[in-house]
Amino acid sequence: MATLEIKDLHVSVDTEEGAKEILKGVDLTVKSGEVHAIMGPNGSGKSTLAYSIAGHPKYQVTGGSVTLDGVDILSMTVDQRARAGLFLAMQYPVEVPGVSVANFLRTAKTAIDGEAPKLRTWVKDVNEALERVTLDKEFAQRSVNEGFSGGEKKRHEIAQLELLNPKFAVLDETDSGLDIDALRVVSEGVNRYSAQGDRGVLLITHYTRILRYIKPDFVHVFVAGRVADQGGAELADELEANGYDKYVKAAAL
Repeated sequence: MATLEIKDLHVSVDTEEGAKEILKGVDLTVKSGEVHAIMGPNGSGKSTLAYSIAGHPKYQVTGGSVTLDGVDILSMTVDQRARAGLFLAMQYPVEVPGVSVANFLRTAKTAIDGEAPKLRTWVKDVNEALERVTLDKEFAQRSVNEGFSGGEKKRHEIAQLELLNPKFAVLDETDSGLDIDALRVVSEGVNRYSAQGDRGVLLITHYTRILRYIKPDFVHVFVAGRVADQGGAELADELEANGYDKYVKAAAL
């Protein structure tokens, strides 16, 4: 069983006024086979947590630790974290003009596995992965995210997730900007990945609508850079009914 463990994590970003602390002591443990949902209002630090785990240089870790199976990942480069088994689906996937989806996916797979996949088998795997997220095989020849709709970008992220098959997937607002059909397709992809039984999911979202399709084992309420509350799937229903107001007020005291 693999374990992603976050202990007393403090993270700052540089602003015009100087360093600003965003995460103020986050404790969170995700084990393989578990789905954790992080919910909270805008500006609470949810995306900062995701990018800090992935190794974005904008975010400076000033305290605490993040380990994968007891190994410190904060000392690793971004590519080393990916090879160790971490995957980030970004809230706003970036465009990579001139690099085809097919080349991007094969290069990523080669970098993570240490050897290139057999071309004939790989083409079949890519086409099947694209088909599962309702993208036609011609999609593989397009430049990464260039001219993609919001739904195409997010479905492409899920195709990446299935093909790279990491130990842990951090999904940063994968549901944002999706219509109901795309939401269902994306959710089904996450569920296929999770159904392997030995993969962990950290799902960041504002809303409960994606949790109607992806059932979390744990829900964490994120407010003012900390975990303010946690519980089972029923906590998401409470948040849907009552919002974050009581947590925001408590954090302001």
